[in-house]
Amino acid sequence: MTEPQPPRPNNAATTSAMGHALHALTVLLTALGDGEHELALSAERTDGTEMNADLTVSIQPGTCRVENSAEQYVRFFVLLTFALENSTIADAVLIATTTANTDQRACGWDIHDGWLHPINPTDLHHTLTPLPPDDAAPISVCHAPTLHHPH
Repeated sequence: MTEPQPPRPNNAATTSAMGHALHALTVLLTALGDGEHELALSAERTDGTEMNADLTVSIQPGTCRVENSAEQYVRFFVLLTFALENSTIADAVLIATTTANTDQRACGWDIHDGWLHPINPTDLHHTLTPLPPDDAAPISVCHAPTLHHPH
């Protein structure tokens, strides 16, 4: 008797989700604007396994630089792809913390139905508990931009 396997997405769905992930990342970074953006993606697979991936991107006029290794970028992109594809991920949240000048702000999105949906700042504030170092500015929780969903 073979061991049961988790459901596997089909290639067309995965290819579509990769396109959505690339579009989502492009739209997300454009909406966040200039600054250093720490993106934290947390997901729970349908088998209950929790997964996390982080990505740090610096955006200045005319430049966009990923601060992570290629391996870390791929891990983030694959997790985002499967969160958008929605067959092996039960729940996913993306939190962006942006540092611009001396200000820090955070916003977040639930990932479901193939796209990123803004989280209410009040709800997000209750989930964020990190305390900034003594010399850092406090993090303000703000409204996440609504991202254009491709059809």
